[in-house]
Amino acid sequence: MLNSQPNAEARRLDALHKLNLLDTPSSEAFDRITRMAASLFKLPIAAISLSDANRQWFKSRVGVEHDSIPRLRAPCGQIADSSDVLVIPDLAQDDYYRDSLLAAQGIRYYAGAPLTTNDGHCLGAMCVLGTEPRDTAPEELSALCDLAGMVMAQIELQHALGRVDAVSGLPNRHQYIEDFHDLQLDAGDNEQRLAVLLNLATPDQLNHAARAMKSTYLDELVTEGARWLREEIGRGQRIYHVATAQFMLLSPPGRTLAEWLPKVEARMQRAQIIARTHHVATPSAGVVPFEVHHDDALSVLRKARSAAFDAMARPSHVAVYSHEEDALYQRRFNLLNDFSAALTSRDQLRLVFQPRICVATGACLGAEALLRWNHPTLGAVSPGEFIPIVERSGLAQATTAWVLDAALRQQQTWRQAGMALQVSVNVSAANLSEDGFADSVHACLARHHLPPDCLELEITESAIMEEPLKAHATLADIAALGVGLAIDDFGTGYSSLSYLQKMPADVVKIDQSFIRDLEHGARQQALVKAMITLSQDLGHRVVAEGVESEAVLAFLRDAGCDEAQGYLFAAPMEAPAFAAYLRW
Repeated sequence: MLNSQPNAEARRLDALHKLNLLDTPSSEAFDRITRMAASLFKLPIAAISLSDANRQWFKSRVGVEHDSIPRLRAPCGQIADSSDVLVIPDLAQDDYYRDSLLAAQGIRYYAGAPLTTNDGHCLGAMCVLGTEPRDTAPEELSALCDLAGMVMAQIELQHALGRVDAVSGLPNRHQYIEDFHDLQLDAGDNEQRLAVLLNLATPDQLNHAARAMKSTYLDELVTEGARWLREEIGRGQRIYHVATAQFMLLSPPGRTLAEWLPKVEARMQRAQIIARTHHVATPSAGVVPFEVHHDDALSVLRKARSAAFDAMARPSHVAVYSHEEDALYQRRFNLLNDFSAALTSRDQLRLVFQPRICVATGACLGAEALLRWNHPTLGAVSPGEFIPIVERSGLAQATTAWVLDAALRQQQTWRQAGMALQVSVNVSAANLSEDGFADSVHACLARHHLPPDCLELEITESAIMEEPLKAHATLADIAALGVGLAIDDFGTGYSSLSYLQKMPADVVKIDQSFIRDLEHGARQQALVKAMITLSQDLGHRVVAEGVESEAVLAFLRDAGCDEAQGYLFAAPMEAPAFAAYLRW
C-alpha cells in the first residue's frame, strides 16, 4: 500500500513540512471542523490527520487521546498515497486492515476524504471513525469532502494570507499570536514554558547594512538565519519569524531553564562563528520563562526582545529576562514619553541656579542654570535619571530651547533688579549638529533684549565627538556672536589636550570626579594642578566643579584656579533664593 513513486512521496512530504503544521498546538479554527464532522456522522471519533513519513499526526481530534499513530496500516496513509476518498464499512472484515492498530483498538468503521493542496499534494485526510460497522450515504460522503475542502481552505488561508513570511518561509508574528492563544486553551494548569528570541544583528548593524550593502543583503541574512535555525532546532519545533531579523520559538512542556540555557548558549557560539564568517552581524538571544495561563503572547514577545537586547552586551550574547532590568527600561521609556508633555506644561519644569565663585575674592561671578522636573505622579525626578534619557532622544533640541528661554527670561528679571551676572546653560550633542542653532541662540537673546556676553554655553567633549566638523562650525558661529563657551566635564573625554587647542572656548570646567577628595591624594593634586596650569597657558579661565571642603578650596587657591562651584558655597537654588544669596 506504500507509494510506489519515492520522488512523489518526497515532494509530498516537502509540501507538508513547508506548511509548518506538524507538531503545532491545537487550533480552534480546525477543531470546529472536526466537531462538525463527528456531529454530522453521529460518530464518537473524528480527526484531521496529516501523513508524515512514518506516522499519522492529528492536527485536530475528537474522541482520541493520543496525537499520533504509526502510518503503517493506517487508512489515512492510504489516502495520502492515492489522493482518493476511502470508506471501510467494517475493518474487521477487510483483508488488509483487520490486523491494523485501529482494528485492535476496537475501530470498525472508517471514512476519509483527502486533504489536497492546490498543486496536487495530499497531506492526509479528514476522517471519521466508529466502533460499529456502518454504511455511508452519498450525501454523507459529499459532506465529508466539503469538510476536507474547508480544512484545506483554512490551511491555505493561514499559509498564504499573512501567516507565513515570504522571505524566511516561517510562520510569522500573526501565526505566533494565534498559536499562543491555542496553546493557552490546550495547556494544563500552571504549565511553565520557555521562549527564546534570536536577534540576527544589532539595530546599528542593520542600519549600516541597509545603507552600505546591496538590497538583497537583508533577505540573504534572514534566509540563511532561517535555514540555520531549521537545521539546529529540527522539524519537531516550530520557529516563528516575528520581526525583520528576529525569530522566536517556544519550548515543549517540561523543559527547565537549567536544561535549556546551556543549549541556547552553545548554539549561539556556533551562530557567532557563522555570522562573523558570512555577515557583518552579531546575533544575540533572549530567554524568557513564562507561565502559559498568566502571560499573553505579546507580553512574552516583548520580554524576549528585552532580554535579547540585554544580551548584546554579554560575552555569551545570551541573556535571561530580568524583571528588574525590564522595569528600569520601562521606567525610562515612560519618563521620556511623559517629558514631552512636561515641555508644554506650566508647572512641571523649572530651573535652579548654582553660583560660580571667584576663588581669589569669594565673589559670585555667575550661575549655572540646572533643569529640574517635578513629575505629576512620581514627584521629583532626579536630573541624573532623566537628563541622559532626554539627551539621547529627539527631545534634546526642544529641551535646550526651553532651558535657554527660561534662563534668559530669569536673567532679564535679575538685570532689571540690578543684578548683572553671566548664566551658563548646558548644550547637548544634538544642538551642535542642529542647523541654525547659533541663529536660534541669537534670536533668543534678542527676544529678551540681552547682550551676548550675559550667556555662556557649556559643551562636553563627548558631545563634540559625535559630529566633530559640524560641532566646530557651530561653536565658531556661537563664539562669533560674543556668547561665552565652556568645556564641561574636562578630563573625562577622549582627547582633552587636542580639544583645548581647537575649541574657541573661554572656560574649562574640571570635572568633579577630579576634585572630590582632592585633599587626600598627592597624584590627584598633581594632575589637577597640571590641568589648571595647562588650561591657563592656553588662555582659558578654569572652574573647579564639586568643591565641598575648605581644604580643597585652599588647594585650588594655591594652584591658581580661577573659579569654583560646589556645595561648599551653595547647593543649586530656586531663583528667589539665589537672588537672596547674591544680596547677602
